[in-house]
Amino acid sequence: MEFDFIIVGAGSAGCVLAERLSANGRHKVLVLEAGGTDRRFYVQLPLGYGKLFYDPAVNWLYDTEPDPGLAGSRDFWPRGKILGGSSSINAMVWIRGHASDYDDWEAGGNPGWGWNAAREAYRAIEDNEAGGNAYRGTGGPLFISANRRDLHPLCDSFVQSAAATGLSVNPDFNGEVQEGVGTYQMTIKGARRNSTARAFLRPAMKRPNVTVMTHAHVSRVLFEGRRAVGVEFTQRGQSRIARAGREVILSGGAVNSPQLLMLSGIGNAAHLTGLGITPLQDNPNVGQHLNDHQGINYTWRTKVPTYNDILRPWWGKLLVGMQYFMGGKGPLAKSINHGGGFFRTTPDLPRPNMQLYFQAFSTLVPREGERPLLTPDSFSGMSIGLSNCRPTSRGEIVLNSSDPFAHPKIRANAFSTDHDVAEMLLAVKFLRHIAAQDPIRSLIAEELRPGPAVQTDEDLIADFRARSGTVYHPSCTARMGPDPATSVVDADLRVHGVSGLRVCDASIFPTLIGGNTNAPSILVGWMGAERILKSV
Repeated sequence: MEFDFIIVGAGSAGCVLAERLSANGRHKVLVLEAGGTDRRFYVQLPLGYGKLFYDPAVNWLYDTEPDPGLAGSRDFWPRGKILGGSSSINAMVWIRGHASDYDDWEAGGNPGWGWNAAREAYRAIEDNEAGGNAYRGTGGPLFISANRRDLHPLCDSFVQSAAATGLSVNPDFNGEVQEGVGTYQMTIKGARRNSTARAFLRPAMKRPNVTVMTHAHVSRVLFEGRRAVGVEFTQRGQSRIARAGREVILSGGAVNSPQLLMLSGIGNAAHLTGLGITPLQDNPNVGQHLNDHQGINYTWRTKVPTYNDILRPWWGKLLVGMQYFMGGKGPLAKSINHGGGFFRTTPDLPRPNMQLYFQAFSTLVPREGERPLLTPDSFSGMSIGLSNCRPTSRGEIVLNSSDPFAHPKIRANAFSTDHDVAEMLLAVKFLRHIAAQDPIRSLIAEELRPGPAVQTDEDLIADFRARSGTVYHPSCTARMGPDPATSVVDADLRVHGVSGLRVCDASIFPTLIGGNTNAPSILVGWMGAERILKSV
């Protein structure tokens, strides 16, 4: 059990690392994944991710601590526990984020992480169906669907109504301009989910220098002095040790990577000592600075058919099943979020601060144990959702105990700043503004959530506190920066204060990207691998 590199976590970044670090054939790479195989029907079926939402076989099933900002409720945080990580259970939207997000990273003391470098890396990563240009790439390992065919007719109605508010129609949110409305690009290939396991890890697994072990739960990083030399893990009840001749790389994501650092003695020394863990490196930033997008849906009953009408009845399920299996078409071949966009809540802002999601679909009455994408409401309905791009609220992840199998405490602290409350209030009012424009206006029968009775600012705030929740983008819990007093890793993703150990996943984001986080996580894996290879 001796390798050059040990990668802990086969998620969005970890799969990319495995492919990149093994490509030259000179390095033996071990990938340890706590979950199992991605070769499961509902993982491959694009709309099947609703069935994975509460499935412990593929999902960590985290819950946050009761959150005052969410009216005291616990928020549910599904995270991928499977080859491909959360890229195997997510909604497959491909958004890079705003160019200035990456320039912010570089300006924070992280050279080489600015937009120019990020854009070139994305172009190398992508094989974009829309074709190549100065922003999009072709010929890369990750196929990106342009998502221009077989859209629900209401998606175009949404785009027209949003444009009637003054937003521009944007053919490519990953192009020169992010702001505007349109359709989302997707990580879908040949009517199947195109996770990082499929695009990166599976090709790497064909190489003799790559070993992938599933159901391998890493409990701690092993050190000799202050150098990481391996990991201890449990696989099917058996305790095992693997050694790394060069480096250990944590790619468990924004929850698991800081948890494993703390279990290994890297974190707030007082917190670790209180749990009986001997501190190796006192760094109070580990698990701190947690940042996540908060989202909410407004829902309307419609006068025209939506996906509710076809996905709910048995005959409709049969029909869409035939469409999918006979031609790779229909709603099962897509994510539910066909369209969306980005807007500013006030015109003086330098960049969009809100993201839109359109669904020709509604789920006011959830089915127990399932995110009811395949069992929607019994009436025709649609939803327009949004999430904040750069919330100022910060949470934390701390250990519950020294037990590596115990879930950590997640304190999201949603809407804990006046800034986040104020901008969300303006944003939800804008949802109604879109719905008041034709052609959507003439297709709406009534507003169902929050309902016409909710009108005052106080009531709107109370509503979004009661109904908002994560849009599954936790980040920044092992953030990158030059100063160990304020960060966990340096610009080369090396953990401050020790050697032979890096973190490479969304936890290293210095600040949260304004958009979905799967693409930036893949980028971190790609650019992180380049930096690792340059140093060995």
